Amino acid sequence: MKDSNFLKAQNGRLMWHPMTSPQDSIDNPPKIIIESNGVCITDIDGHAVVDAVGGLWNVNLGYSCQPVKEAIAKQLDRLPYYSTFRGTTNDAAIELSYELNQFFKDDGMASTFFTSGGSDSIETSLRLARQYHKLRGEHGRTKFLSLKKGYHGTHIGGASINGNANFRNAYEPLLPGCFHIPAPYTYRNPFNETDPERLAQLCVAALEDEIAFQGANTIAAMIMEPILGAGGVIPPHKSFAPLVSDLCQRHGILLITDEVITAYGRTGAWSGARLWGIQPDMMCTAKAITNGFFPFGAVMLGQRMVETFEDNPDAKIGHGYTYSGHPVGAAAALACLAETKRLNVIVNAAARGTQLYAGCLALKEKYDVIGDVRGGHGLMTAIEMVSDRDTKKPIDAASAAKVQEAAYQAGAMVRVSGPNLILSPPLVLTDTDAQLILSAIDAGFASL
Repeated sequence: MKDSNFLKAQNGRLMWHPMTSPQDSIDNPPKIIIESNGVCITDIDGHAVVDAVGGLWNVNLGYSCQPVKEAIAKQLDRLPYYSTFRGTTNDAAIELSYELNQFFKDDGMASTFFTSGGSDSIETSLRLARQYHKLRGEHGRTKFLSLKKGYHGTHIGGASINGNANFRNAYEPLLPGCFHIPAPYTYRNPFNETDPERLAQLCVAALEDEIAFQGANTIAAMIMEPILGAGGVIPPHKSFAPLVSDLCQRHGILLITDEVITAYGRTGAWSGARLWGIQPDMMCTAKAITNGFFPFGAVMLGQRMVETFEDNPDAKIGHGYTYSGHPVGAAAALACLAETKRLNVIVNAAARGTQLYAGCLALKEKYDVIGDVRGGHGLMTAIEMVSDRDTKKPIDAASAAKVQEAAYQAGAMVRVSGPNLILSPPLVLTDTDAQLILSAIDAGFASL
């Protein structure tokens, strides 16, 4: 590795970073992370902090998960790559398809299509949704519905169904036929409704109205995160997902749950669908499937999807990725899945999530800059920062950045996205780790 002076001098100069401007990376060089251990990361200056971001929602088992590292090393020695395109496959991919089938059986899933990551999984689900309806002779079903504030990756399809203008405006025009309904976001919604259950009903009524307006026979699928993640950790009322599911079934619309964040235990349940008691037609997964140690993803397919494709001789899937079912990724996922189940991470995710949520609510009593605290379902928590509680005016970017930096200096890497401070730490977080995160956030707000 080059010495630290060289790395600092080059930082932000020759590499464009996601979700920021090239000039910002030059003016405000990103932190250079060089080591990790357990749930902690260390920067180039030797400053170690608890990673309350969990990489990017994906390092569920922490950075020292030896079984996954060993599985990757062994697979690299035996078969570092081979394609799963027509006519060939590999043993790790076959075994993983079986294990995933068992893992998601309670969600109604029956088969798998492998991808290279979350955005790929979303794109795959959109394509397969349109093809499903064509195979059934319903060629007019091409439109997609999704939630405002929802995030579904960065491909053209994902950007089109994203419910945040920040991920859309620079790239428009996007995919036609994508429409958005209000999210069940109690703190801010067009209905000025603060009761979560009533808000869920109003959002579902808006969905039903949009279906009627577009024509049910023109809509391929509704896609949503079971808990909105990047949009600011927005958990709906427990009635929302079942109501959406019933509505989609009634109108022949496929329901896709974007489980890129919520699958594999983060919500305190094994999937977001299972948390709310629904069985979607497809589930998009990635991130924690390999604990962030290898780029990999999987779209899980429900029974009616499988039957339609397998019973139709014309159902050739003209879609796939060079790294679909990559043997190293599959080996990593197998080890990760085994360790996830062995540790039964949903128990700790629920306990530590409750601890962080309660701690953040206590901080709200202390700091007026905290407008809203959202969480209560596993290790997904957000603090929405405001400059005025009465008007709910969002905090300015400079103040939000100051909170983030002060928290980092006090011992925790947190993520600030717009006015939201988002926490998504590893699911193996300890009580002491959680308390350190809360203390660091406290120091962050005290810096204002």
